[in-house]
Amino acid sequence: MADDGIERRLAAVADGGADRDAIDRWAGRQLLDDGREWDETSLWALNLLFGIDLRHGPGQPYLHDEEQVGEWLAEYRRRRRAER
Repeated sequence: MADDGIERRLAAVADGGADRDAIDRWAGRQLLDDGREWDETSLWALNLLFGIDLRHGPGQPYLHDEEQVGEWLAEYRRRRRAER
């Protein structure tokens, strides 16, 4: 399955310039779309992005900071290279 914007969204969160709420909603819609079949790497990444807007509490930092999301992005890219 093609990337369908997953890598771009991971990168946007890692760079700190993303609307996390919008990305969370997007990932949720992708996961709930019964008409789609996702490869293992895409499904892994979508499950990470679904919930990307969660915080420790009101006004608190995100559960997953930009550094951690950057590590996910690197792992996503590594997995994509291995698939080729």
